[in-house]
Amino acid sequence: MTKFDVAIIGSGPGGYVAAIRCAQLGMKTALIEKYNTLGGTCLNVGCIPSKALLDSSHHYEDTVKHFDDHGIEIDGSVLVNLEKMIARKQSVVDQTTAGLDYLMKKNEITVFQGLGSFKDQHTITVSKADGVQEEVQASHVIIATGSKPNNLPFIALDKERVITSTEALKLKEVPKHMIVVGGGVIGLELGQVYSRLGAEVTVVEYMDRIIPTMDSGLSKELAKVFKKSKVKILTSHQVTAVTRDNDSVVLKATDKSGKEVELIGDYCLVSVGRKPYTDGLNLEAAGIEKDERGRVSVNAHLQTNISHIYAIGDVIQGAMLAHKAEEEGTFVAETIAGQQPHIDYNLIPNVVYTWPEVAAVGKTEEQLKAAGVTYKTGQFPMRALGRSRASMDLDGFVKILADATTDEVLGVHIIGARAADLIAEAVVAMEYRASAEDISRMSHAHPTFAEAIKEAALAATEDRALHI
Repeated sequence: MTKFDVAIIGSGPGGYVAAIRCAQLGMKTALIEKYNTLGGTCLNVGCIPSKALLDSSHHYEDTVKHFDDHGIEIDGSVLVNLEKMIARKQSVVDQTTAGLDYLMKKNEITVFQGLGSFKDQHTITVSKADGVQEEVQASHVIIATGSKPNNLPFIALDKERVITSTEALKLKEVPKHMIVVGGGVIGLELGQVYSRLGAEVTVVEYMDRIIPTMDSGLSKELAKVFKKSKVKILTSHQVTAVTRDNDSVVLKATDKSGKEVELIGDYCLVSVGRKPYTDGLNLEAAGIEKDERGRVSVNAHLQTNISHIYAIGDVIQGAMLAHKAEEEGTFVAETIAGQQPHIDYNLIPNVVYTWPEVAAVGKTEEQLKAAGVTYKTGQFPMRALGRSRASMDLDGFVKILADATTDEVLGVHIIGARAADLIAEAVVAMEYRASAEDISRMSHAHPTFAEAIKEAALAATEDRALHI
């Protein structure tokens, strides 16, 4: 039996970051991963491959729709080679996971390949693919097993025509009509990929708007952009059945009036969120408790009810975001080392990588109204920027919500080009409890997309935006 200071089960963004930080802090560290490659969902079938396809499809769309406006004329046909596009995506994944292998060796982290399950509160049995088992003993354990795609109970996922995001990342053909169940981040990103490549796309969402957990202004703007690109969005529709008929998929739903709607496509992407993954962990052997939603229960220090066993990322409560898991991985490593780290969950940004991108941090208007907070709003349209006109990225806006009395920034909501990168400025400002006036008085390079943040701050400060 091999003994370690810390054993981490799961090598996704939370797990591998926790392992690196533990090793940096001088702990003998083990990382247990049941799949052949490190990186978990994010690196293998989530964040990284989806962004690769989003970028490739964006290049194609620009070529066929926008190059002529830039004075770039294509002499001949522009064709989609989906096989090559998927292969490039996989090469990005392979490079990234290989980078993790390097980091494990650099930090002298022992990697165990196999399914990790608790034998007792300090011992983990690792079952390898060839049937061989070995045991790992650790003073501390971190559960970082992540999540898997959720499903509706009446939908049979055949993973050929009725698929999850995992299968959508490696299709052999561009769908003729892709039906997307769920108007959240995953459905919209992958729906946009295939819409750009020529598929008819219909998004069916149960709530009254897409990206329903984000500020309603962002939802409305993104819906306008999608409709402009011929993506159909059916909100307030409850899916009642999804059935396959040879190479066709039939979806039935009822709208808010109770009328039945039927859609026929050749693929149906089911993207109704994700659920915590604890299968095979044998939590009972360690006496670890779960909540009513199947998540591992933790306290403010991310400890389970067994004090030396921690849990992080998608397997516990909170937003299922890779960067949230990373912060928690670092937090736990430093807690074990006797430090006093902190995480402000209100300041973990949320991003949708469509184009335009959508990003937000802090409170939405709906949340502030519900809490009875008096606030003021400053908003600035991207189309008023010189940089936006130069690049033809005119859709979107920046909205800043600030306390009406103190002027402290309470929320920043962006839809537009490079919103995913721009939101970092808002996170920094809010970490230091900046006021809208603070941001408005900071110099922003011209011409940039970031100027919209300064202008929105000016708009929130006595309504004095300069360029509208």
